[in-house]
Amino acid sequence: MSAEDLENYETEMELALYREYRDVVNLFSYVVETERRFYLANQVDVRTRSADGEVFFELTLTDAWVWDVYRSARFVKSVRVVTFKDVNIEELSKADLDVPKPLS
Repeated sequence: MSAEDLENYETEMELALYREYRDVVNLFSYVVETERRFYLANQVDVRTRSADGEVFFELTLTDAWVWDVYRSARFVKSVRVVTFKDVNIEELSKADLDVPKPLS
């Protein structure tokens, strides 16, 4: 496989992931962004923890979708995420859920 073939494959995978996101975003209430992943979820619980002087966040997401091109099953019933950096959580309003259609 050439470098160009690999790049084309990755581009196609990312495009397919975006299309899936566009199709499922209306099913969720929250967008959750960590330093490693992007999630859609219907319920989010965030707890601030500390150990040995370090602060971290423990998130529990219920009824979630994971933005990960290499993951075959992106829908998750429940997921626990631990992160040491800031977490961005946004509640989606119905107006936010209208993802623009791609140009033909």
